[in-house]
Amino acid sequence: MGTLVTDSQQSTEATSAEKAKAFAKSRRGPILGAIFLMATSAIGPGFITQTATFTATLGAAFAFAILVSILIDLAVQMNIWRMITVSGKRAGDLANSAVPFSGHVLAVLIVIGGLAFNIGNIAGGGLGLNALLGMDAKIGGLVTGLLAICIFLFKRAGRVVDVVVMVLGVGMIVMTIVVAIVSNPPIGDAFRQTFVPDELNFATITTIVGGTVGGYITYAGAHRYLESGLTGPEHVKDVHRASFQGILVTGVMRYVLFLAILGVVASGVVLDVSGQGANPAGAAFAAVLGDAGFRIFGFIFWAAAITSVIGAAYTSATFLSVFSKTLKGGWPLQLATVAFIVVSLVVYLLIGTAPAALLVFVGGFNGLILPIGLTIFMYIGWFRQKDVLGGYRYPVWLLVIGTLATALTWYMGAVSVGPIFAFLTA
Repeated sequence: MGTLVTDSQQSTEATSAEKAKAFAKSRRGPILGAIFLMATSAIGPGFITQTATFTATLGAAFAFAILVSILIDLAVQMNIWRMITVSGKRAGDLANSAVPFSGHVLAVLIVIGGLAFNIGNIAGGGLGLNALLGMDAKIGGLVTGLLAICIFLFKRAGRVVDVVVMVLGVGMIVMTIVVAIVSNPPIGDAFRQTFVPDELNFATITTIVGGTVGGYITYAGAHRYLESGLTGPEHVKDVHRASFQGILVTGVMRYVLFLAILGVVASGVVLDVSGQGANPAGAAFAAVLGDAGFRIFGFIFWAAAITSVIGAAYTSATFLSVFSKTLKGGWPLQLATVAFIVVSLVVYLLIGTAPAALLVFVGGFNGLILPIGLTIFMYIGWFRQKDVLGGYRYPVWLLVIGTLATALTWYMGAVSVGPIFAFLTA
């Protein structure tokens, strides 16, 4: 009898282990999707344009801004991912549970910033297809928007999003590395100025931080991770690992893109960063590999654009759930995402292609939004752990670096608000 019980227990344990393994495997897609959704959202056409613009004007000194953006990214994302997944709530709902209606205010800011960014993303898609295929930029923007809409009309849109952002994300990184190698940048000077820059510009840092972690980008990966089902304090280690991997992917892409363009600038090529038709990133890639380089730029720019359209629309739509619980998930959320893309597309078709200055400005604007959300989350971490996070004992070291990042973003926003809005008149 004892043997029979033992065999039964072993069989039950084996079955449980198999189920756990199968569950973990089924969650791998959403987790990888969350990592790449955060990464590709952070590397949109606005960021590529910003990198080309600032590298052309600052040279190797821009490396310091990238370093600061990565450090702030670490402090921000590790805190945001952990709080959202421990609580099992989206950012707007979590904010409301701590400070009534603060989630509604945050949602309005995110949606406004996301809409502005998405207009630029769709315009970037048009510019990318124009460089890649010679397609009219306006038609290219229309095609990009329609493709993004089609993705969210699939019944299992989440799986399609995961595959699209992963494939295009890897393609962007590989192609940019190739261009960076060929451009032969002054790596020694870039490394030195990563830590000791010859020139320091807070407006530049605020803009690049806003373009890579501000606005909707702050919450894109964490909101997608919630759909993996691996939430609660027991999954903190997995969340920490995933958020770090996402930051690593974005950090590598940022620095490699900077090196690719720095090689061009250091060789004496002057990139046009002014005027309505300026395309400094495209000019940089063309200077390295000629027509082939311009077409590679087209693919990278288009891939960055459509993945950012997906990220901006999805994340902005998830914030709308603070106004209506029917938008928590499923078809209502997918249709809200489609509606967000449709509005962005219509506005784009009405106003035309966004100039480089608008893409740079939107990044700065999202940088100004960033400290508002961070302040709410730091308040939760310091003072509302017991009721809002279910008594989870939050790591003090994580709160300290999060608070330092929040203070830094407030300071940078205060000293940069004027120069950022000046981009609109550039």
